[in-house]
Amino acid sequence: MGVFLVWYLFTSTTAEQRAMIWHQIKNADPYWLGLSILIGVSSHISRAIRWNYLLEPLGHKASLLNSSMIIFTTYLANLGVPRSGEILRPTELATFEGVPFEKGFGTIVTERIIDVIMLLFIIFIAVIFQAELILSFLNEVGFGIYAGLAILVIGVIGLILAIKIVKKSSSAFAQKVRVFLSNMLEGVTSIFKMRRKWAFIFHTLYIWFAYIAMFYVIKFTVPETVELGAGPLMVAFVGGAIAMTNGGFIAYPAFVSKSLELFGITAVAGNAFGWIMWIAQTFMVIVFGAISFLLLPLLNKDK
Repeated sequence: MGVFLVWYLFTSTTAEQRAMIWHQIKNADPYWLGLSILIGVSSHISRAIRWNYLLEPLGHKASLLNSSMIIFTTYLANLGVPRSGEILRPTELATFEGVPFEKGFGTIVTERIIDVIMLLFIIFIAVIFQAELILSFLNEVGFGIYAGLAILVIGVIGLILAIKIVKKSSSAFAQKVRVFLSNMLEGVTSIFKMRRKWAFIFHTLYIWFAYIAMFYVIKFTVPETVELGAGPLMVAFVGGAIAMTNGGFIAYPAFVSKSLELFGITAVAGNAFGWIMWIAQTFMVIVFGAISFLLLPLLNKDK
């Protein structure tokens, strides 16, 4: 779908428009690009600190350097195979910090739940700014409220049925699944055993503030978007966040561009904004992810 959207954006613009988009990308102010990348790096470090708060109740304490490098490598992995980072992250944690895979995976599940709650909260704020536009946009991109609730209910029912089947089964496989789920549940519930709950909340808020901030400063790289207010940018951020949350990293520029078009931003400026933001994020992930991928085993030879 991401590749199709890139093709669609390419074919729906004229050669002259594509030249103008490329011109704006090439002439983007490196100061704002660098600031956006710096804010993005700080959000990942903050995520590593928050992750350690979830690990402490499990009797483990990972070093901040290792936690940060693990997070950067998992984002790098997601570029190649979407969602592979969700498996790589607890695997690396088990390798370099000795945290059982199931427990580490449980803490990541908890993080994802928190992230979804924060995204829904931001969507709510965006609706306050631009109710009609944001709701029509969400429906247009396939994020229907009723459809989402239906999928959630079906998922919960399916999970409950699966757990009942596993509990009643006496097979060796079912026993392994029970042990896995038990350990994973311990990781999931670690949030209720934390000592530093307020610090956890602070980093959660900062992570999402940083996501919005790194998006916001990119508006200064495109002349047509410099004067955009908080409302339109919040809607565009939601559009991009939905693309990212669904693993559609390549689809990101398309979602951002279409969001900005709702507010009268031309296709040229909208595409330039989306691609500049995408390039900045991708550059950050590739550079810091590659460095972390190389340094992680070198700095943990004894493990």
